[in-house]
Amino acid sequence: MDTVAGAMAFITGGASGIGLGMARALAAQGAKIAVCDVRADHLAQAAQTAAQEGWADRFRALRLDVRDRAGFAAALDEAEAALGPLQILINNAGIGIQGPVDEATFADWDWAIGVNLMGVVNGLVTGLPRIKAHGLGGHVVNTASQGAIMQARATRGVYAPTKAAVISMTEHLKLELDAKSGSMVGGTIGASVVCPGPVRTNIEETEQHRPAEFKVETPFRLRDETPPAGALPPTDPGFWLDPLKVGEMTVHAILTNKLYVITHPAFIGSVKARHAGIEAAMADEYLPR
Repeated sequence: MDTVAGAMAFITGGASGIGLGMARALAAQGAKIAVCDVRADHLAQAAQTAAQEGWADRFRALRLDVRDRAGFAAALDEAEAALGPLQILINNAGIGIQGPVDEATFADWDWAIGVNLMGVVNGLVTGLPRIKAHGLGGHVVNTASQGAIMQARATRGVYAPTKAAVISMTEHLKLELDAKSGSMVGGTIGASVVCPGPVRTNIEETEQHRPAEFKVETPFRLRDETPPAGALPPTDPGFWLDPLKVGEMTVHAILTNKLYVITHPAFIGSVKARHAGIEAAMADEYLPR
């Protein structure tokens, strides 16, 4: 996309944290904003932010559980009726479920996959055809996690796989959309995956909002985030990013059709260590030739 001005952006999990940071950054560049969230209190706070920053006239707040496919379609219908055709689809809603993978229950897996992975799938299947249909071009942004490309860490064995799947999905999506760009009528469609490290959000409240159907006896409880070896210390003022900064990085990715948005390059050591293990296994002399 050459500009986001005038484009309608639909952001799940958009009423707080990274999602609201994305909304604010897009609004600052003239986009029309529809934010969706499961929490009414966060939606009210987002509306207040829009009013304070001067974009309330191009803002809609919508209640949505991204697991609800019919609700997803209805929310998009309402957003398009109020703000115009969907051009920027941001599948940001997610839960920070943590706990030992060897003790995870079906409920833990169903909740994590339902929100973190299928919530993105529901957004793509429901929203992408709308972007293709109007021929104006657009962009898809999926929020994953930098933890999904780093070395394994204790208590992340349910969360990280859902986010790794989102990364792989977006890589394939961008490959396919880029290949079709020459045959698309009107503007092309780009794709980006945001891989945040530590950002100042309300992710620590995840377990407070576990739906009743997933409330079983489980050891999964959100624990304090600790940096991997070699990372910046938590006391470093640049360690925990402002969500608005992530939003600005996302807008840049939309405008440049950049695939990866990596917020914390200081974690490169962990990424390299993981890849080194994979490369070493591929070079194993005992592999069949």
